[in-house]
Amino acid sequence: MSAALDAARGTRRRKDVLLAYIALTKPRIIELLLVTTVPAMMLAARGIPSPWLVFATLFGGTMAAGSANALNCVADADIDAVMKRTSARPLPRHQVPTRNALIFGVTLGVLSFAWLWPTTNLLAASMAVGAILFYVLVYTMVLKRRTAQNIVWGGAAGCMPVVIGWSAVTGSVGWPALVMFGVIFFWTPPHFWALAMKFRDDYARAGVPMLPVVTTPDRVVRQIVTYSWVMVLWTLLLVPATGWVYTGFAVLTGGWFLVVAHRLYAAVRRGEPGRPMKLFHMSNTYLTLVFVALAVDSALSLPVIGLP
Repeated sequence: MSAALDAARGTRRRKDVLLAYIALTKPRIIELLLVTTVPAMMLAARGIPSPWLVFATLFGGTMAAGSANALNCVADADIDAVMKRTSARPLPRHQVPTRNALIFGVTLGVLSFAWLWPTTNLLAASMAVGAILFYVLVYTMVLKRRTAQNIVWGGAAGCMPVVIGWSAVTGSVGWPALVMFGVIFFWTPPHFWALAMKFRDDYARAGVPMLPVVTTPDRVVRQIVTYSWVMVLWTLLLVPATGWVYTGFAVLTGGWFLVVAHRLYAAVRRGEPGRPMKLFHMSNTYLTLVFVALAVDSALSLPVIGLP
């Protein structure tokens, strides 16, 4: 009986350790990155790319994103321990030693390059490593703790999966890839500032100068509305390379996003707290719908607007 209990406890401990390492990679963030990668590949191929190439790109991209997120957890362990929202992460709870987490993150990054180079191409592999280094060294270790514009410029790392996906298919970087990069770039501030409005006290306690910490709610929502408009208009730059399915969804979902952003702005202007988390959650849905529409449009291979 005792041996059976010890075996069960050992199995549970191993499972807990495995789950802790998985948590270091922040799977929910990776899911959103992958949602944007596949449509980018489909647009590049103007149809369905090779299933093997899609798998290879997603597998390598998952390792690259997991590497960046794990190394982010190592660099931000002191901040995560202070913030209620992040205090349950593996390092603040001492579920994984810091040294092991560092080795794990670096190993994932090396493996992502070693995988992507032979299975896709050197350009895609190099950009994946560049995204890791930018997220960890530039955003996490420099921008995040020093400027209220941290998420604006640091968010560029999260835009790279679409460019990597495009380059995996074509071996180059075309203008539609840069437009998709811009969509995510302008989407990131409204998305993240809405979250930061909700957890303003958390960031203030940790000494992180997120925009809602260093300025008034009125200015924050003004910035959210401005970036929202730029993002929605930017999505329309893809119209010449797409068909009616994408265009229709871009217009409809963009209008929806702007309505929610303006409602938050109006509430804050009235002196009310508003509902920033509503914008945060719907922003995930919005980005997913836009890129799913892009994938469907590409799969159907509809005529490109403006071309015979």
